[in-house]
Amino acid sequence: MTTAAHAAPNQFALLGQRRFAPFFWTQFAGAANDNLFKFAFTVMVTYQLSVSWLQPAMAGLVIGALFILPFLLFSATSGQMADKYDKRAMIVWVKRLEIGIMALAALGFFFKSVPVLLLCTFLMGLHSTVFGPVKFAYLPFHLGERELTGGNGMVEMGTFVAILLGNVVGGLIVAVPEIGAHHVGFACVLLALAGRVAAQFIPPTPATDPQLVINWNPVSETWRNLKLAHRQVAVFRSLLGISWMWFFGAVFLANFPAFAKEVLHGDEQVASLLLVVFSVGIGIGSLLCERLSHRHVEIGLVPLGAIGMTVFAIDLYFASRGLAPSTGYTLASFVAQPAHWRVMADLALLALFAGLYSVPMYALIQMRAQPTHRARIIAANNILNALFMIASSVIAGLLLKAGVTIPQIFLAVGLANAVVAGYIFLLVPEYLLRFVAWVASRLVYRYQVTGDEQIPGDGPAVVVANHVSFVDAVLLMAASPRPIRFIMDHRIFKVPVLGWLFRLAKAIPIAPQKEDPATYQRAFDEAAQVLREGDLLGIFPEGGITRDGELQPFKGGVVKILEQARADGLSVPVVPMALTNLWGSFFSRIEKDGAMTRPFRRGMFSRVGLKVGAPVPAGQATPELLQARVGELLAR
Repeated sequence: MTTAAHAAPNQFALLGQRRFAPFFWTQFAGAANDNLFKFAFTVMVTYQLSVSWLQPAMAGLVIGALFILPFLLFSATSGQMADKYDKRAMIVWVKRLEIGIMALAALGFFFKSVPVLLLCTFLMGLHSTVFGPVKFAYLPFHLGERELTGGNGMVEMGTFVAILLGNVVGGLIVAVPEIGAHHVGFACVLLALAGRVAAQFIPPTPATDPQLVINWNPVSETWRNLKLAHRQVAVFRSLLGISWMWFFGAVFLANFPAFAKEVLHGDEQVASLLLVVFSVGIGIGSLLCERLSHRHVEIGLVPLGAIGMTVFAIDLYFASRGLAPSTGYTLASFVAQPAHWRVMADLALLALFAGLYSVPMYALIQMRAQPTHRARIIAANNILNALFMIASSVIAGLLLKAGVTIPQIFLAVGLANAVVAGYIFLLVPEYLLRFVAWVASRLVYRYQVTGDEQIPGDGPAVVVANHVSFVDAVLLMAASPRPIRFIMDHRIFKVPVLGWLFRLAKAIPIAPQKEDPATYQRAFDEAAQVLREGDLLGIFPEGGITRDGELQPFKGGVVKILEQARADGLSVPVVPMALTNLWGSFFSRIEKDGAMTRPFRRGMFSRVGLKVGAPVPAGQATPELLQARVGELLAR
């Protein structure tokens, strides 16, 4: 699907704007510092130190669990602070805290004190806990709906490039004989100072709920945040989906050093290479989101991401079996083995699809969460993330102790991902519906949309369109940044596959009043409820799919719906839309033998389109005027 060019800058142009660039570089420096510190510490314990109470195979899991423990303990308080105070002031305060923590860590590296470094791991987790809600509440304050996916993609890409650089630099520095650990401490302090300088240029971002009284009890506030998130089902399920992604990713990230050493027989540089590949994959996937979504919050990418995560996690297991034994690979000798390229390809593609999975979910939460509670919703997300990641570390640790190999753990997580993703998509059918719409608009048709900025970003509205084929509703869903509830002829629910799809979309069946008065009245009652809830309602006013390709007279049902909306105290705009070039396609009724009888009549990827007109005020929306507006769009 393509859309007309918009005034909003693309995601890379944001790096030239003060509302985004200082924030981007602040979070970039923080993420790089986190991972330089953690990876250097992990490599030092795994390869260089002999600590009886911290075995090398468990080091990554222990360090990872300790880092995310503060998310569980302090996210509730952090979310309240981010809603109550200016977000720029919060960021500056957090960056000052980071400088102090890294100064202590420098001493820990100098004396190779594992207890001190474990304390710093916990404190850096606290730093990230406070920064997290501010970070994701900042973006929707400064970015519009069309920029939100691109902005999140840039942040996600930047985060994982920072992970990449932090891990590579940390791994390389700590490997320097004798003095490597000392230099890690210096590098951490310099990065903390760089983050503080960047934070100075972040624009003021006023508090969204300055009157909030902070509840310092983390248990009761955590429970309140989770209940707050649960009020919006799609948002809460998205929180669960993101938390599962972190469970999934944590298994791989925590086990890379041991995987490189014990399975791939590589040195520290091989472990760094795996993280490079994984981070590059995440970055590419995150940046692709804006391109694939055309600057909308396109949650149809989430099922696509879940499929790829499962496929390549499973293939990684098979790629890791039967590798030739070795006394130890250096970076050059590891890359020289063709069998290792499959391992790296699996990691890169697994990470790429994880980027496609996570970015739209974050954007959906930011867009739909109530602004005054947005940071607390993000805090609830961080709490769930922490629970899932701690569970990931515990489960992986127990499996390792039970004798399960690391490739077998990767296989188990890949299979579990398919089950969990399927469960989430059934709980929130919008993800699956948007995926079907995304596939239809890109793989079945070449779909061009113009004027989609006319679709209201919030509040109740009615969209009306000509009815040309059995998939009109699917194509309208693909063009809209918001879900649409359609009123549809009851007979279409009897069509195989499409009927199931429309029932899943909670489409409202309608029958002629003379034929089934109860179904007729129930349709209008449900339509009124859709508008009362502030959602989009879709109508095909012709009353049926055209049989000659021409626009048919509009019926008066839309007037009845608007009258009920006025009685409910609502002023509902009506958005005219025109589907073009669908007549003669596989799903139209052009064939004498019936629709869907000649699948390749127009070949593959036939060009179709949608033109969206300016909203018509409720008081002017007569059937005749709406028909004329749709006709004008068709004639353009």
